[in-house]
Amino acid sequence: MSLSPSRSAAPPEATPATGPPGGEEETRGTVYVALAANLAIAAAKVVGGVLSGSSALLSEAAHSVADSLNEVFLLASLRRSRKRPDRKHPFGYGKERYFWSLLAAVGIFVTGGCFSFYQGVEALGSTSDSPSGGYAVALAVLTVAGLVEGASLARALWQVRREAAANGRRFVRQLRLTDDPALRTVLGEDGAAVAGVVMALVGVLGHLITGDAAWEGGASLGIAALLVYVAHRLGKEARGQLIGEALGHRTQQEIHDFLTRQPEIDEVTALLTMRLGPGAALLAARVDLVGGTDSEEVEDVCVRIKRELAHRWSELDHVFLDITDARSARRSGPTQA
Repeated sequence: MSLSPSRSAAPPEATPATGPPGGEEETRGTVYVALAANLAIAAAKVVGGVLSGSSALLSEAAHSVADSLNEVFLLASLRRSRKRPDRKHPFGYGKERYFWSLLAAVGIFVTGGCFSFYQGVEALGSTSDSPSGGYAVALAVLTVAGLVEGASLARALWQVRREAAANGRRFVRQLRLTDDPALRTVLGEDGAAVAGVVMALVGVLGHLITGDAAWEGGASLGIAALLVYVAHRLGKEARGQLIGEALGHRTQQEIHDFLTRQPEIDEVTALLTMRLGPGAALLAARVDLVGGTDSEEVEDVCVRIKRELAHRWSELDHVFLDITDARSARRSGPTQA
């Protein structure tokens, strides 16, 4: 016997964001701040790179262009993920966030990492040892870029801190557990941007002091390696979420323990979960009721249990309880989380 629920924790037109109320608007604001910063910095880096001929600064320009494009992807994901569920997508469009996050990872790799690698190889093969007079501009642009990128990163970290306080977690734990792909991408981009600026500054200063262009080539290759790593991490996370990632083991265990404590449930033979988007998940559980439970009581029992599950774990937008016989379930070899 299988009973399917109606959504009780959130309206059907939107997949709720993780964190406190208004969390999605905070994420949108964080992305807008990052986009404005990257657009301004990209223009300055391109001009400075052309004037100075600095390969490290041109690598950073490609980095900022990639980040700007990715912010556009993330804004698209925030809008599209709010679409109402329909016949083709009965569980909503929350996974749009993960798809666009994957595209952002590809953009970081192709636009930023590959171009920076090319600039690094070209600089290492350069025969020119004397930096041009435009390097004062390069240093000024990188200094300002570092400050602006740092401010954008601080804005993203401030949002994580607020979510940590709302969820009763430590900052580092919230930073690791947040399931908002847009926020994760901005954090990864801005963190890489600050580190990239530091590398570029070291490369430019090394070139100025020693007259050896290899300093900038090394900086460009370092920036390329950094971007490839960030793209790999973001892509790996998006891939896992698109395939169908379960809730954390601790949360699954808490749900399992809650179900087994119910007086009407004799045994939980299977418990499956899947993230549908940030702050939204599906739960399917196969349970064996205690002997003697009246068939007329089954529906009332399931409705009560599902209501309590949605109250305790607000991310459980869809809960399915399958009433089964434990002995036959064990013979069929169910999977229990």
